[in-house]
Amino acid sequence: MAQIQRNPTFVVEGAQQRQVLGMMQRREQNLNEEYRRNKPLCFNARGYQLTHPAKAKQGRTDADATLVSPMLLGTADGVSQIEDFGIDPAELPNELLKACDELALDQLLPSVLGGKVPWEDPYLGPIPLMRRAFEMTESLGSTTILLSILDNSTRIHGKLHPMIAVLAIGDCELLVLRRCGGRTKQLEAVFHTEMQRIDGNAQAPLQVARVDDRVDVNFDESITIDVIEKGSAVHCMSAYEGDILVQGSDGLFDNLFLDEIVDIVNEYLKPTNPHGAFVPVRPDVLEQISRRIVAECHRKTDPGPGGMMRDAPIGKGGKVDDTCCVVGEVIEWTDQHTEVWGRAQRKRNGRHAGAFCGVKDPSQAAAAASGLGMGLLQGLGLFKCGIEGGSDYGSECGTECGSDLNVSEYAVSEYEEDLGRCEAVSRKTGQGHNGPLRPQGPTRSARR
Repeated sequence: MAQIQRNPTFVVEGAQQRQVLGMMQRREQNLNEEYRRNKPLCFNARGYQLTHPAKAKQGRTDADATLVSPMLLGTADGVSQIEDFGIDPAELPNELLKACDELALDQLLPSVLGGKVPWEDPYLGPIPLMRRAFEMTESLGSTTILLSILDNSTRIHGKLHPMIAVLAIGDCELLVLRRCGGRTKQLEAVFHTEMQRIDGNAQAPLQVARVDDRVDVNFDESITIDVIEKGSAVHCMSAYEGDILVQGSDGLFDNLFLDEIVDIVNEYLKPTNPHGAFVPVRPDVLEQISRRIVAECHRKTDPGPGGMMRDAPIGKGGKVDDTCCVVGEVIEWTDQHTEVWGRAQRKRNGRHAGAFCGVKDPSQAAAAASGLGMGLLQGLGLFKCGIEGGSDYGSECGTECGSDLNVSEYAVSEYEEDLGRCEAVSRKTGQGHNGPLRPQGPTRSARR
């Protein structure tokens, strides 16, 4: 049977988006007042992305982007149709995630590091952060986006209670897994976001956009601000050590059912000894999971046994698409984190604002790493960087055409041009709650 082709995502005009914002908006809190030892938390994560081979043959740009940082995980999916208007669909999602990371490093790390947040720029929640990030960008384009923000400032009954704030615009999604019965039990899905698609149309997700007359003669940036403030889906949930986050573009969640994702994660992350100390998952294992998930998404478009097309949430045969996946674990923020990131912040604040990024020369990576104790960071898996080959954007962890840089090589970028670009960007080449709540997403036993 021939491979099933599905149409790409379209740019949605601003006026049409404005009409549906009230229906799209979500404001939810999922709190668990269970008290656990007072300790701040952070993310240990890895990301991977790859254009479907069939789409790569068409010469289309990979417009997905991922971001991994101690207090922020991000995924964005640029709208493919924007390329037909002569606009690079990868630029806005890349720049937007980079701006989000800049703000997260300024607003969410200092309170843990003992520093002070400038009075004019405190962390006020996911919506103000997203609006400020968009206002910091200049690129034209249109993108969906999902942020998972770890906030250590929340207190319940006077006790520290870390929260994950999730902001979603469009059809990127997040799935949170937890060992509800203790460390000897398998991970279970406890939270799942919903796609925001206008009239349920897979080609018309809600979007963060900045376009010119070539795309929409009536566009005004105030429409995008309204999308962020009035149309975004925001969820706040309790965060606990050992929680697993899987987030990705629609290329992931249109192709895999939730229980398939849970099964893959449980295949790699086995139950542990309940009496021993908690041990974070090795970063390379998180990357293996993200790569496996992306591979399984692409397999959905291939005929199964007997030539039959495989079932997928979007329909039999899945969808040929760019696919990105970030797999993260919630771990304790330790004194070692404070020491290393404190030095990184001081160096960063003394030069240009920035985060940990990929460099194009391994010798530069090693030199930068030795200057900031990056051996510790690589063990903690706080930020993954690499070498990119044959592309203006990206890092080794999301491409099949880059170098053979080992996954344990990291670097601190000082945002000098000769040190390459941040992991928040993707490839132009196309290579490359709590308790009993259960997610209301598609499973193999309840297909769309």
